[in-house]
Amino acid sequence: MIRGPLGFGGASLPGLYTPIPAAQAHATVLHALASGVTHFDVAPRYGLGEAERRLGAVLATVPRDRFTLSTKVGWDVSADDRWPDFSREGVARSLAASRERMKLDFIDLAFVHDPDNHERAAADEVLPALAALRQSGAIGAIGVGMNDWPMLERFVTSFDLDWVMLAGRYTLLEQGALPLLTACQRRGVRVMLAGVFNSGVLASGAKAKATYNYRAAPPEVLERVAALERVCARFDVPLTVAALRFAMAHPAVALAVVGMETPERVDGNLAALTANVPDDLWLALRAEGLIADEAPTPDTLSIS
Repeated sequence: MIRGPLGFGGASLPGLYTPIPAAQAHATVLHALASGVTHFDVAPRYGLGEAERRLGAVLATVPRDRFTLSTKVGWDVSADDRWPDFSREGVARSLAASRERMKLDFIDLAFVHDPDNHERAAADEVLPALAALRQSGAIGAIGVGMNDWPMLERFVTSFDLDWVMLAGRYTLLEQGALPLLTACQRRGVRVMLAGVFNSGVLASGAKAKATYNYRAAPPEVLERVAALERVCARFDVPLTVAALRFAMAHPAVALAVVGMETPERVDGNLAALTANVPDDLWLALRAEGLIADEAPTPDTLSIS
């Protein structure tokens, strides 16, 4: 059973954004396990398999019942490159390669990874293959993970999914994906959030080199983030704490996966779950039009 509320996002493990020595990655995963983090999310695309190798080097040494794991299919990383493979055969190859890299026999959850330009193939090839593997017990659960929430909503309404991973589209900065979360609630599909800091700007604040969607944040985004910062400062709440707590308050959200590059980052993310956040913060943000009227906040629904 995949449990939350906070999971380990493995995209940073191979040093995609800043160099991370293998020993640091190893120590960080061990610290997360010791601190009570039980779900780990990774993908072959993260470092051409290196994230899976680094994660598996730790997870293969601990009892299997101490963690759950999600990885992804849809991209061939068998050479020094990556290219789409949204075929039935590709599903089997990808999962076999992931198990080999991680030295693990069982994958709790397999996502279709970023099928943005491959919706038909994902629907006709990948999801039926994953459903068959779920039916046989070869994998535990299936889902789709991407940024494009309207496409995710189409998958939710058309397929028997267990999970969706929504990246960057339901955050303190933007709540356009609320219709998707409503659809997930209605169909009993659990939501795993990624990108709750919008690739950096909700962690760094409105600074000159802040990133949004993995690019330099445009002026309108920086302006809105600055407004969020001002309200958070009035209540002495760090922006990162407000961002994490807000995103996790929606009842459809079962888990948020967050990048953790160091043991200290693990501690900081876990501390944010219990930090004091006055209810008046959410009232003030709503009053200033900085969060959608229909978006649940932690004062109306506690984290579970």
